[in-house]
Amino acid sequence: MTETGSWLSALADWTVSLMEVIGPAGAGAAIALESVFPPLPSEAILPMAGLAASRGSFTLVEALAWTTAGSIVGALLLYGLGAWLGAARLRRIAERMPLMQAEDVDRTIAWFERHGGKAVFFGRMLPIFRSLISIPAGVARMPLWRFGLLTAAGSLLWNAVFVFSGYFLGEQWHIVEEYAGILQIVVILAVVGAFVWFVAARLRRLAAARRTADSRD
Repeated sequence: MTETGSWLSALADWTVSLMEVIGPAGAGAAIALESVFPPLPSEAILPMAGLAASRGSFTLVEALAWTTAGSIVGALLLYGLGAWLGAARLRRIAERMPLMQAEDVDRTIAWFERHGGKAVFFGRMLPIFRSLISIPAGVARMPLWRFGLLTAAGSLLWNAVFVFSGYFLGEQWHIVEEYAGILQIVVILAVVGAFVWFVAARLRRLAAARRTADSRD
């Protein structure tokens, strides 16, 4: 068995043990932790809740309700972090970071104010963004009731796919997990590509500004 396989198997065993001790609330607690700590894959946790439901440990409705509640709790914690940071503090942080400017924070907040609803809803279905999207929502102070409803709706759809896979596929839930892994790789590559593009564009802009300043001297 590969190292990754051993790690996922250990995580699955831990999730099952947690659910055996405290029932469906254990699945909710695991998902809340996953929402705050993105490296924990919900794709390996949620099917275990479905598998436990198929074995009669609790009902399918309980599995969906508790895992969605866990997603909301984790999202609210990160929303709170974003609200605590605030736009002013983030501007000061950006000014101290290489290649970053305070205007980058303003542009991000402006974008979120225009597209934040779609970002929160669909972001709940994307690896990495599932967690991180809550922070700009807090920074932009999206109304808490709206953030909660969008998070609940998006999380319920995402969670249902994997809970049902565990419920109906049983030990073969890895079939769905493999496709989710491909999606995660695509998202990571897109993030890396966007970061490289940002750095290259910012370096070109700084070089152009330097040449303009030199020509004036």
